Amino acid sequence: MVSKAARTHLDDSPRSGLSRPLIIVAGLSFGPVVALGLARFAYSLLLPAMRSNLHWTFAQAGTMNTANAVGYLVGAIAAGPLVARVGCRRPYLIGLVLTGLALLTSGASASFEVLLVLRLVAGATGAVVFIAGAGLVSRLIAELAPGRSSVLLGVYFAGGGLGIVISAVVVPVALHLGTGGSWRWGWIVLGITSLVVLTGALPAALRASEPPVDPGQRVMGWPLKRLAPTIASYALFGAGYIGYVTFIVAFLKVDGVRPGVISGFWAVLGATSVVAAFAWGPALGRLQGGRGPATVLAMLTVGAVLPLIFPSALGAFASALAFGGSFLAVVTAVTNLARRSLTPAQVAPAIAVLTVAFGIGQSLGPVLAGILSDGPNGVRSGLELSVALLAAAAMVALIQRRTPDQDLT
Repeated sequence: MVSKAARTHLDDSPRSGLSRPLIIVAGLSFGPVVALGLARFAYSLLLPAMRSNLHWTFAQAGTMNTANAVGYLVGAIAAGPLVARVGCRRPYLIGLVLTGLALLTSGASASFEVLLVLRLVAGATGAVVFIAGAGLVSRLIAELAPGRSSVLLGVYFAGGGLGIVISAVVVPVALHLGTGGSWRWGWIVLGITSLVVLTGALPAALRASEPPVDPGQRVMGWPLKRLAPTIASYALFGAGYIGYVTFIVAFLKVDGVRPGVISGFWAVLGATSVVAAFAWGPALGRLQGGRGPATVLAMLTVGAVLPLIFPSALGAFASALAFGGSFLAVVTAVTNLARRSLTPAQVAPAIAVLTVAFGIGQSLGPVLAGILSDGPNGVRSGLELSVALLAAAAMVALIQRRTPDQDLT
């Protein structure tokens, strides 16, 4: 634990402007590193080896990520009342530990049912981490940097991209540690990595202030209608993006792209999303109403369609740049919209509701894309569904109006 005196010293340090909140948010971003980058997205790198070794159909492979998404949905539903009752810090840290253990344990069984349960558990605990961490970041912004909300939220969500980059490095190495069941080493390495990065998240969580705790605050106790178009758009985004993330590696492999190129593609996708945290921040701070999310979703749609139009290594890398440079920015745009439209006490419950909508979408996306991928046109059909859903999300986002109390920070 950090003593009161030590914490006071940290708070009174001579750092000025954005430096102190940026350091804390960077530490908190290890939450999305684990909850998104390692616990959800890295499965795409393991999917081809698991499908081959365990003789899965694409529908079964998609069901694995649907289980993760259903778990995420359950965790999102539980997170709202949980953080309202006990605060954000403990759920954030405990959720990180449990997510890492779920990944580590996934290397111990080849049973479809056991792996399904572990994917569900990792999704549930990851949702708690994500929402609780966002609550800590939102409180930090309100206290220390209300004028830099887009930048700081972007840095937090960029943790998911950093997790993709990390997985692009560690998973291919793990897959060469054995034969046949080498995918097991992938899960083990991901689990160990998750527990290691906890050392970066812990001090940041201890330094961050808790949001206001109001056990009487209901998850639905805020003006839900105010953000209705954004909620619907976010659900479509959840269904569309997860189909791409789940099956794009399988699509590239079927299309004959070499493994080394695929690893490079995955690393570029993750690295671009980290850089985009800074690139999108100023623009999202100026765009009002649903124009911020709609702009990012339009770019995301372009990224998703590129490998279908240009089925080559060049098309893959162009897709990585466009998709990676926008998909986490959607989360930033939507969260910032909620923060600017609601009171501080309403933000965490609103994020929980938005995440539930997102979770419903991403629960349906993988299995629907998987079923289509088992059809005559293969994985292409699943990716075409993702493109259609993302385009619909962009159009629905434009319906969102600027709220009367919305600031321009």
